Amino acid sequence: MNRDNRAALINAQSDWGHARREAMIQDVVCAIAGCPVDLLSFNEVQDRLQLSTRVYRGIQDIDLNHIRGSVGRYDDFAMGFLPRGSINRERWENVDMFVTWQGEGPIEVYKVGDAYFVLDGNHRVSVSRQIGKVTIEAQVWEFSTPVELSSQADYNELLLKSEQVCFLDCTQIAKSIPDHEISFTSPTGYHALMTQLETYRLGLEEGHGEPVSMEQAVISWYPEVYLPAVTAIRESGVLEQFPERTEADLFIWVWDNQQDLREFSAYDLRDAFQGISRQRSQPLPARIFISIGDVLEKIFIRR
Repeated sequence: MNRDNRAALINAQSDWGHARREAMIQDVVCAIAGCPVDLLSFNEVQDRLQLSTRVYRGIQDIDLNHIRGSVGRYDDFAMGFLPRGSINRERWENVDMFVTWQGEGPIEVYKVGDAYFVLDGNHRVSVSRQIGKVTIEAQVWEFSTPVELSSQADYNELLLKSEQVCFLDCTQIAKSIPDHEISFTSPTGYHALMTQLETYRLGLEEGHGEPVSMEQAVISWYPEVYLPAVTAIRESGVLEQFPERTEADLFIWVWDNQQDLREFSAYDLRDAFQGISRQRSQPLPARIFISIGDVLEKIFIRR
């Protein structure tokens, strides 16, 4: 082995050691903090988001940090493509030497929204990240989807987007109300909203004396129920206190807790929201103001 090859091997061995230590530390930290540590399985993504149609986008330089999963090796690498114990050390080090001295060559990836999934080239991605590269050359096939993943997608986001796909499919709201702005930060929101919509649909059926589809119910519910409530939320300014939450988050929380809120005051819900943010010329009683604020904080910050 010549001097250059020996130096490359030493560097590769050092890179491997750093990568394995990072992987083990990440596993421990995320086990304690409860943060996602696993790569996303593209097969699960494809199933949950109902992906079918793809288009070849050619060879591109893509951000390594936007690669969020793998087609077949998602169990062998942790988030960040840190190698786990199942990875063959010698092979990883050989790829490290090859990438360092000759370049990695284009990998193959699937693209869903702003997230990428490795079809071929998992080791090259792992090594490239470890040696400090920012981008990598890739052949890209992009899947079309009404619900896109972000560049930092993890399993929690996948669950959320999966529920959104089910919501869109069941209600057909994107077709009947294409400019709707319903989005949640928790998958439980879509489930709760579907429960409310089903109750509303059954009420319409009883009132009309004939079957009502979910799509028909949504067309009625959106302007009659959702928009007035969202308008009150916007006018209240209360979301300024919770910038990481959406109007839909607050809407479904209010719906679930409206009886408790009404017990604080004779105001109806709209007046209560307006009273929180307006000048205190006609103030809500301090006890009511504090109680609503405390409940909102518990729901939107500490949950």
